[in-house]
Amino acid sequence: MDFKQSVVTALAAVLKDQMDEAAITNLVETPKSSDLGDYAFPTFALAKVYRKAPVTIAQDLVSQIDATPFEAVKAVGGYVNFFLNKVSFAHQVLTDIAEQGEHFGDQQLGSGNVPIDMSSPNIAKPMSMGHLRSTVIGNALANILTKVGYSPIRINHLGDWGTQFGKLIVAYKLWGSEEAVKTDPISNLLEYYVRFHEEAETQPELNDEARAWFKKLEDGDEEATRLWSWFREESLKEFNRIYAMLDIDFDSYNGEAFYNDKMDGVIATLEHEHLLKESQGAEIVDLSQYDLNPALIKKSDGATLYMTRDLAAAIYRHDTYNFVQSLYVVGNEQREHFEQLKAVLKEMGYDWADDIHHIPFGLITSGGKKLSTRKGNVILLERVLNDAIQLAKDQIATKHPDLANADQVAHEVGVGAVIFHDLKNERLDSFDFNLEEVVRFEGETGPYVQYTNARAHSILSKTSVQPAPEVGLTDESAWEILKQLADYPNVIARAARIYEPSVIAKYALRLAKAFNQYYANTKILIDDAELPARLALVQSTTQILTNALGLLGVAAPEEM
Repeated sequence: MDFKQSVVTALAAVLKDQMDEAAITNLVETPKSSDLGDYAFPTFALAKVYRKAPVTIAQDLVSQIDATPFEAVKAVGGYVNFFLNKVSFAHQVLTDIAEQGEHFGDQQLGSGNVPIDMSSPNIAKPMSMGHLRSTVIGNALANILTKVGYSPIRINHLGDWGTQFGKLIVAYKLWGSEEAVKTDPISNLLEYYVRFHEEAETQPELNDEARAWFKKLEDGDEEATRLWSWFREESLKEFNRIYAMLDIDFDSYNGEAFYNDKMDGVIATLEHEHLLKESQGAEIVDLSQYDLNPALIKKSDGATLYMTRDLAAAIYRHDTYNFVQSLYVVGNEQREHFEQLKAVLKEMGYDWADDIHHIPFGLITSGGKKLSTRKGNVILLERVLNDAIQLAKDQIATKHPDLANADQVAHEVGVGAVIFHDLKNERLDSFDFNLEEVVRFEGETGPYVQYTNARAHSILSKTSVQPAPEVGLTDESAWEILKQLADYPNVIARAARIYEPSVIAKYALRLAKAFNQYYANTKILIDDAELPARLALVQSTTQILTNALGLLGVAAPEEM
């Protein structure tokens, strides 16, 4: 079902001596107004070949093109405009969706394993709104890549190692108690961590103590290891409760600590390749040929860094998964780090470094301010999700007070609203978070799309007539919906190619808007010859809205 290809084929038949199909495909576009057709071919590129004005070329082409498959082919200015046959188009689109269901839009754009480094919260700190983007973008990309043939591997690269544990151990020993941590682990550990940074501003020697404790942890000190294990275990309980709310699972929780015994091999390879150089007591890899700052491999005190671990992790993932791509869904501020990572891997002789892709994203702010655990400016993700669920529950109580499964729907709507709001924004855009706007049932929100889907289900429930896509649909007002439905596979392909879930979210909004306009202007349930076809249109809309929301990790309740 490639209607654009039918246009390309018709043009290729008369342009075979001047332009191949690939060139024609690149030129065919979608007009801004449906009055100008469904596809348009600009003739300006042919002016030099034919030595004629584009207007004349367009008229000549129209006289030669076989218009049989189309409703009309017209010359307008320097364009050849194609109007698709609406009845056959509707029949084909609705039949395909009815037959393929959730598999409509499945494609084979590639195959093979794709590890996705995502979420990656730090142990002993609460999951904040700052963790939301990596988590939901990574999950959506995994769903989208599955749809186009790949096998994603969701990896939660936990921040369970590093100097912050030295800081936390010092803070716990100075101001903490076992009883307090057992009562409310994350809140108290966060309090200790924030206090450490406040106290260290006037007592810089605390930083020296923290570095010493982290070195003990690296050397396997019994007390340091016991405290670290305890902090990690308590944190994972908290994280998994929130992941359950988001309905997100992981294939691996191998975090930074997992690579402790794998870094010596990395350093040995760097030494063997004569890549390590000394700089002010530290060991670096010079990346000046890549116009990058040097990659710091070891500090002057011998402690390893993020780069050392990420090199070990990249090598381990390639050896373990034999990946065709490896994605890192990490904030835009880490762009240089991943450029350095790829450059060092190339210097080590790993050509597969080119298959590593950093998937950057912008910030979520609150009141225009960046969220920071260190400074205590943190918005807890679990609290946001619970507040969103409550807001959804309040609106459902007003709109549908007798809804049977109101609590479950409120959860799906509230959590879905938070996820959708994140994903409708292009990855690299930063945005300020306002919960009341996010959970509105009107406007460009997740609940608006969900409510549209529930409305469509409600229409289907009011009749015993069965949808029948084979019945001809001549309804002009359905045309915008039909074109949106047909475009779904192309939307998925584009989202996969550019690693951009917002392409799917924006599509869901467009389809929901088109359906609501149709619903407002058309009496769908009139018992006439085309009722089964109109119902097939409604059913196809619910199917694709459900599919699109599912790719984003958002539920599609049938009642709201």
